[in-house]
Amino acid sequence: MGTSAASAEAGELKRHLGVFDAVVIGLGSMIGAGIFAALGPAADAAGTGLPIGLALAAVVAYCNATSSARLAARYPQSGGTYVYGRERLGDFWGYLAGWGFVVGKTASCAAMALTAGSYVWPEQAHAVAVAAVVALTAVNYVGVQKSAWLTRGIVAAVLAVLAAVVTACLTGGTGETAHLRIGADAGLGGVLQAAGLLFFAFAGYARIATLGEEVRDPKRTIPRAIATALGITLVVYAVVAVAVLAVLGPDRLAHTADPLAEAVRAAGAPGLVPVVRVGAALAALGSLLALILGVSRTTLAMARDRHLPHVLAAVHPRFGVPHRAELAVGAIVAVLAATTDVRGAIGFSSFGVLAYYAVANASARTLTPAEGRPARIVPIVGTAGCLVLAFALPPTSVLWGAAVLAAGAAAYGLRKATGRA
Repeated sequence: MGTSAASAEAGELKRHLGVFDAVVIGLGSMIGAGIFAALGPAADAAGTGLPIGLALAAVVAYCNATSSARLAARYPQSGGTYVYGRERLGDFWGYLAGWGFVVGKTASCAAMALTAGSYVWPEQAHAVAVAAVVALTAVNYVGVQKSAWLTRGIVAAVLAVLAAVVTACLTGGTGETAHLRIGADAGLGGVLQAAGLLFFAFAGYARIATLGEEVRDPKRTIPRAIATALGITLVVYAVVAVAVLAVLGPDRLAHTADPLAEAVRAAGAPGLVPVVRVGAALAALGSLLALILGVSRTTLAMARDRHLPHVLAAVHPRFGVPHRAELAVGAIVAVLAATTDVRGAIGFSSFGVLAYYAVANASARTLTPAEGRPARIVPIVGTAGCLVLAFALPPTSVLWGAAVLAAGAAAYGLRKATGRA
């Protein structure tokens, strides 16, 4: 039996990915989720305060990314904060983080599938979404290297489309600097809610951390990949948001279903609209591909510890992937994609993922200097920021998110009481 087969038999994943592939997987998650799905709802919440909301989301994302990078280098295993919380704070906190991640990011998968469906064939968005989930689950099933190769192509195409959008908006002569001024409508509550919704767009660096068993030289690769992917995404988001906001203004941006397409149309480049629609669909599919990767790896880690059915802990002997976890995640996402809507999924997802990163920051605060602890202010601001943004989300998202976390905690308590945890 070869080394690869032996690793699969032992339930271990193969280390295929270098810095470049890890960065691409992170970009595939973040860029797809943010620009094409969260910009409109955030503008609706913050009005002219949208740039402030974006800046706040970026600060929290930076803290989370820094804490996650230090922890991932210390614990290069599949599972991300599920592992970090368990090792640094105790079993319950790791479990709660993993539960929040799996539930929240499963909702994100559905949101991205529906975004692709609404751009590809609006009248049959749910059917297209389900088909996309089935197809990308199949891609992930045959190996993480193939997923990384596909994501490279998607990210390159999406960045090209976004560059075209920015160029059209800035050179069309229809942009107004007055649209970028902060007005009286930018209340604190709306800005915080916008930051919470936009945080949904920055959470892709978690895919890098959850692939801890599949990157080469993780102590070096993971921190570099997280910092690089987040930095590129911050620049892209800021430039695109400013360009679109200058052309449409906050009110028009808030009330259009396809803001980037509307922006190029308003900028006098209607010929770009089909290109933007294709780019939006590709971005959503790239995000979905990377999201399924991350959720299935956290599911694998929790199944190994029997917090989820242990049957999901299997690794395919040939492809070296957690195939049962991927199939289970794909099936659940397909059901959600057939029955939910995009905006509700974004808020629900943000709540679960902000809870996940609150645990990550609290875990990073326990690191010693010898273990690579970040500057003390980083995990403090990260924890506080996650909690504030989580409870600033729309009330429905907060209620459902808190209820699902409470249900997960209750399930843990029941297992503990019966001696099965």
